[in-house]
Amino acid sequence: MTSVQFPAASGPARPGPLGFGARGPADVGVPERRLTVLLVEDDASDAFLVTELLSEVNAPVDVAVAATLAEARTRVNTVDCVLLDLGLPDARGLDGLRAVLALASQAAVCVLTGLHDEHLGVAAVAEGAQDYLVKGQVDGVLLSRALRYAVERKRADDNARRLREADLRQAESARLERGLLPQPLMQTDQARVHSFYRSGRQRGLIGGDFYDVVQTGPDRLHFMVGDVCGHSVEEAALGVELRVAWRALILGGVPDEAVLPALEQVLMSERRAPEIFATVATVAVDLLSGAATIRLAGHPPPLLLSAGAATPVAAPPGRLLGVAPKPPTPHSMTFDPGAALLMYTDGLIEGRSGAERLDVSGLCDLINGPEAARVSPSALPAWLVGNAERLNGGPLADDVAILLVTVGAAA
Repeated sequence: MTSVQFPAASGPARPGPLGFGARGPADVGVPERRLTVLLVEDDASDAFLVTELLSEVNAPVDVAVAATLAEARTRVNTVDCVLLDLGLPDARGLDGLRAVLALASQAAVCVLTGLHDEHLGVAAVAEGAQDYLVKGQVDGVLLSRALRYAVERKRADDNARRLREADLRQAESARLERGLLPQPLMQTDQARVHSFYRSGRQRGLIGGDFYDVVQTGPDRLHFMVGDVCGHSVEEAALGVELRVAWRALILGGVPDEAVLPALEQVLMSERRAPEIFATVATVAVDLLSGAATIRLAGHPPPLLLSAGAATPVAAPPGRLLGVAPKPPTPHSMTFDPGAALLMYTDGLIEGRSGAERLDVSGLCDLINGPEAARVSPSALPAWLVGNAERLNGGPLADDVAILLVTVGAAA
């Protein structure tokens, strides 16, 4: 394989076959980026003609020549464009093009055909080539322009492909987001639910946090918040599975004490690695009496908002789901009329507040401060995230899910 650097043309410009000045692209005031081209051509005279055509117009192109496909294999992704003859000793017709396209993930491909094989050029473009040229029908200006257009077309094709992939990822994220962030399944006017969700992954729409609210009788309401460790789409998908499984277990009438053990079985069977775990907080409340049962599986304690103050619920923290199976210990409490329960994932309290973590105590301080008293329940979750970010000095690193449930007459 040889590499040919073209010298600048000397003497006055000569008109090309189509009437263009021989210097062509060199006459343009703005310098063009030099292209690197791999010419795959077994006919030495044709290869010489290509290099001469480019040299005559002083095209900003560096050419390397390979006589066979085997010789070109290691070079196709080191150049901007592959100029491929469709009549090689070791690859005939479109088979050679397919082989080059399979190898050339980055380089544009422009094919050379004979005058009587122009139909192969059209078929080559349909197969994925950026352009085709008919031998004997081009001059240096058109050859240089075709190579540069092929490179730009390849770049445009790659950009369009990336946009399509981004659209597909966005559509996938939207489907997962709908799974993570469901509409509460409730008809009662004795409770109100306000939620918030934000992925901690940069530019991400989804994370591993999830929540749900389900009513199972005229006066029976269940709600939960969970967090799968990790931030990728795989963790988000697992979060969707756990949320849907929880809803199915609740609607299926499974006893409350058996729900989290069953959810743990789902986690352990569906996770991609044994080190994946989840934390969950669940609440079952009787809307008439206000009696509630809270179960925590390694999750931060909910905050009870009552009489203008926020206090952590003294429920046992329990074990992480998927680490050491053990049913959580239930904690009983009673809602006063108009009281609310704030459930959240640890992304909300892991930010900094000065030299320390915000933590549960810092979250209580925010809610108990004078500014929070002027915030409506519907705006409180977003307000808390905004203030946590302010104290943190920037965006929170982890996913955040918040569920604020107000129970009783004031709901």
